[in-house]
Amino acid sequence: MGEKVPHGLESFFRPRGVAVVGSTGEGKMGRVLVDQLVAGGYSPVYAVNPRGEGAPGVRAAARSFAELAGAGHVVDLAVIASPADTVAAMLEDAGRAGVHAAAVIASGFAECGEKAKEEALVRVACTYGIRFIGPNCAGLVNTKRSLFPTLETRPPMGDVALVSQSGALGGAVLSWAEEQGVGFSKFVSYGNGADLTDVDFLDYLRGDDETKVVALYLETVSDGRAFLEAARQLTAVKPLVVIKSGRSAAGGRATLSHTGSLAGTDAVYDAAFRQCGAMRVDGIEEMFDVCRGLASFPPVRGKRVVIVTNSGGPGVLSTDAAEAVGLDLAPPSPTLRRRLAERLPSYCSLGNPIDLTVQGGEAEYRDVLSMALEEYDAAVAIDVNTPYLDAALVARGIVTAAKVTGKPVAATFMAGKTAAAALPVLIAGSVPDFPTGERAVAVLALLANDQARRLGRRESSPPEPAKSSLPGQGLILSEPEAMDWLGAQGLPVPQRRLARSAEEAATAAAALGFPVAIKVVASGVVHKTDVGGVVLDVASKVSARSAFRELSERAKDLGFCGVLVVPMVRDAVEMLVGVSRDPQFGPVVAVGLGGVTAEALHDVALRVAPIDEAEARVMLGELRAPSLLGAFRGRPARDLGAFASLVARVSQLPFQYPDLAELDLNPVFALKAGVVIGDVRAARVGSDAVRGRTPSVRLDANQGTIA
Repeated sequence: MGEKVPHGLESFFRPRGVAVVGSTGEGKMGRVLVDQLVAGGYSPVYAVNPRGEGAPGVRAAARSFAELAGAGHVVDLAVIASPADTVAAMLEDAGRAGVHAAAVIASGFAECGEKAKEEALVRVACTYGIRFIGPNCAGLVNTKRSLFPTLETRPPMGDVALVSQSGALGGAVLSWAEEQGVGFSKFVSYGNGADLTDVDFLDYLRGDDETKVVALYLETVSDGRAFLEAARQLTAVKPLVVIKSGRSAAGGRATLSHTGSLAGTDAVYDAAFRQCGAMRVDGIEEMFDVCRGLASFPPVRGKRVVIVTNSGGPGVLSTDAAEAVGLDLAPPSPTLRRRLAERLPSYCSLGNPIDLTVQGGEAEYRDVLSMALEEYDAAVAIDVNTPYLDAALVARGIVTAAKVTGKPVAATFMAGKTAAAALPVLIAGSVPDFPTGERAVAVLALLANDQARRLGRRESSPPEPAKSSLPGQGLILSEPEAMDWLGAQGLPVPQRRLARSAEEAATAAAALGFPVAIKVVASGVVHKTDVGGVVLDVASKVSARSAFRELSERAKDLGFCGVLVVPMVRDAVEMLVGVSRDPQFGPVVAVGLGGVTAEALHDVALRVAPIDEAEARVMLGELRAPSLLGAFRGRPARDLGAFASLVARVSQLPFQYPDLAELDLNPVFALKAGVVIGDVRAARVGSDAVRGRTPSVRLDANQGTIA
């Protein structure tokens, strides 16, 4: 019996035969790909090109896939490196011969402005049921099947799969893999992503028993919502480490609302990665460190870490770094300290770090780590080796302690060549070696946080609401219109009266009860502070009439419609709640400190909407000043339950109202009991808030005061 016919993406990673399309002459790309496959140990390899020319290691060569099929050769994967103008025809030829997977290495498509050529590939692929990566990609790798149809370096075998939007960066990672002590199970570069993208490979790798850890390099996601779901399902079973380029402010967009300006594109990616359980890292070096830890460590179940060293300086630096990333470096308990004193010479330091001094050898590291890990969650073992000591013996002691305790132990062997003998021992014992203790503790902190998130993981899917439309016709809802709409949703809006004359303003103020705030309503006023459009603490009918006349004069040429009269709010903490639409992920919800602090402090937490009340509470805990919502200097705590309920409900509004582009509730008054929406700005799809034309964002005057 022949090998089982692969299904789905298995045709890429477990093909029964691979055909390289393109010239196999010396120096040609097709020849490089053939040589990679043959040198890597894969067979059978075929060649398809107009001359039917072969190359060393090629089982058969032909002018077409039909010729190969006619000769009884089975090809599951076509690797196309022919000129761009020929790719569609070669893809069609492959499809007619029953090939269902292709890696289009060739460039000269959408990345060069030739989108029509790329669209032609998609049409051919759809016609013949072909799935393909590329064009303009660097190919793929499956080390566990000796499969290397790539232009990049063949990496060592391991348990990490790398999916990269950039072929060049992916190739650099593979080139450094052996040096960094990280082995790969699979690699795929999907290039322009005309067909298969990040989402497809996350789905595939979720069920891949050859992969323990998935690493992903992104420039942008193909479909934000689909990515979020695929990543969420993946991280339920294995870790996902992400490098996302484009952190700079230049990637942001100017919007009408506070929410839009605070919810910059990169901040939304951060929120999405947090929600789906991915670990975002800042660069390749950190990615290697984290993948090394994930592939080697047992779960990091807590933040109590002990540092064992033979040199004070590196130990202190590691201690400082550990505290900076939130690890707990508590000193040993009295019992452990007594046991350490019985085991070690009197000149050793028994704090944390535990300093064995230069006399620390295999037995000392083994015994001290074994004892310490009875009460710590993880350890960092630092050895600054000297030429007259055998680093391999120290490494053996560290590996033994890691095996005996079953807890994470990170090693740091310093001093270059003198420590080289330790590395084979550490690799064999699955103890990762980090260049510095600072990098080791950074990984332990990240993995401890990830483990805590996994233990507290919740799946939340609010029911799909009935679709409706925003009231009115304008692109920007007036404040009275928006308040009425929010009130109809059952949201906590204040009592209010719209007044179109000075006398109506006075009557409304008296009916609501003094003091009141009076705010301008004008079609040409977006930011009330631009025209001095709010009068606070109006305490009499006379003052109300005066405030009306004052505001009508200021906005007389700006479509003045009247004023909105509302009660003043006291003893409140001003918060911001809002939603906006991100180009990749769609509706996002923001929570932060409101009023004049919103953009000055930029203290905001984001999530891809919708969310539930529990997630809203988590967002509040991420703010830099959460203590303002708790009991503070004699003032009672705010009603967090009511606030979380408001956030969860607001996060669902874009799904109930698809024409809602952006919504700002700022301030929202957080009270001892309940919350009140102080001001609202709502924009319909098609407004400047979506097109991003407004160059700046300013804050309205506060409706209330904090007593």
